[in-house]
Amino acid sequence: MADRQDEARHAGLPLELIGGELLENEMFSEERLPERQYCVFRAGRERFCLSVLEVEEVVDWPMVTRIPLAPAFLMGVFNLRGTIVPLIDIAFTEGRRQGLLPKHVVVAALKGDVQREDLRIGIASDEVIGTYSATEEALLDQAPADVPHCRGLLRHDDRLALVVDLRRLTDVFPVPVI
Repeated sequence: MADRQDEARHAGLPLELIGGELLENEMFSEERLPERQYCVFRAGRERFCLSVLEVEEVVDWPMVTRIPLAPAFLMGVFNLRGTIVPLIDIAFTEGRRQGLLPKHVVVAALKGDVQREDLRIGIASDEVIGTYSATEEALLDQAPADVPHCRGLLRHDDRLALVVDLRRLTDVFPVPVI
């Protein structure tokens, strides 16, 4: 049997088919859990993440136009190739040092429904850590109670990132319709 396996390997044949017999292979008997990819970024002292399907792009810090009498979380708006995008700071409660602006903007898209139109929103980010693939096992359904715009936690690289729920985010941080 070992000789047949060596012959099949050298001939480029799959090991499952040797001499017309189908061998059981442990790799094929295991079921793989579906994976999702997440964009992990840091805002203030916390790590957050969004599904890559919700992230349109990550851009360097743009020229931001402040809006008079805007709530503290709304840093302003910026022009992204002809589209005005509101920019929010989800870490505003921690307070940023004067003159120290975030380095990136994570631009996310929220698909509309019957009550809402499609919305693009920019989230201020101090650092974009990267993208990570994770199964449902790596997601924890519990989020801290004081972070209402998150729906859970993602385990990655022995750390945790808060999973942002864009619907909840727009409820907690309502941006003006521009």
